[in-house]
Amino acid sequence: MNMTTAKCPYQTKAGTPVWELARVFPGQGYWTEEEYLELDRTGNMLVELTDGYVEVLPMPTWEHQKIVLWFAGALLAFIGPRKLGEAVCAPVPTRLRKNKWREPDIIFVLKEHVPQGGYPDHADLAVEVVSEDAKSRQRDYRDKRKDYAVHGVSEYWIVDPQAEQITVLTLKAGRYVERGVFKKGTMASSALLKGFEVSVDAVFAAAK
Repeated sequence: MNMTTAKCPYQTKAGTPVWELARVFPGQGYWTEEEYLELDRTGNMLVELTDGYVEVLPMPTWEHQKIVLWFAGALLAFIGPRKLGEAVCAPVPTRLRKNKWREPDIIFVLKEHVPQGGYPDHADLAVEVVSEDAKSRQRDYRDKRKDYAVHGVSEYWIVDPQAEQITVLTLKAGRYVERGVFKKGTMASSALLKGFEVSVDAVFAAAK
C-alpha cells in the first residue's frame, strides 16, 4: 500500500468541526463564571459572558488600538497626579453582576473601588471605541449602554471613529442622559472627573 496516499480511517471532510474538542467546553447557555474565567485568552481574545452565553468579540484593528492607547494615556495623565483611582485597557473581564461580564476598551475605577487582585467587579467610567461592523455598533450604542446604566457605571464614553464624534453619557436615576455629543473642533468633557477633557480632533488623529 502506498502510505503517502492512504487515508486515515478516522479522516473526515476538510472543514468539519472537531466535535470532540468542541465538547470540551460547555454549550451555550451553560457557561459558569468559573469556566468563563478559565478560558485561555491566547492572543488577547475578547470574550463576554451573559447568563451562561459567551460571545467572542471581533479583534480590534491597529487604528482602534491606537485610539484606545491615546485615550488611556490622556486619562492616566489626569488621574495619576490627583490620585483619583486607576484605569486599565482591555482585555480585562469586568463583572457587572453575577453571570454578567463585559470587557470595556478602557475602565476607570475610583480609588475606593480599586480591586484588591483578581478582576474588577465595578466600573465608574467605561470607554468603548466603536468598531466598523454593524453588530459592534449595536453592541456599543444599545446593548452596553443599557448594561452599564443598569449596573451603575456612572459615566460611559462612546468614541466613534466612523462618525468622528464622542458621546458622553452620565447616569441619573438609573438611566443615561447625554452630557454631550462632541464633534470635531470641540472638547469632550467628563462630569465624573471634573476638569478632564480631550480634544475630539486629537482623539481621532491618534489613529492616523
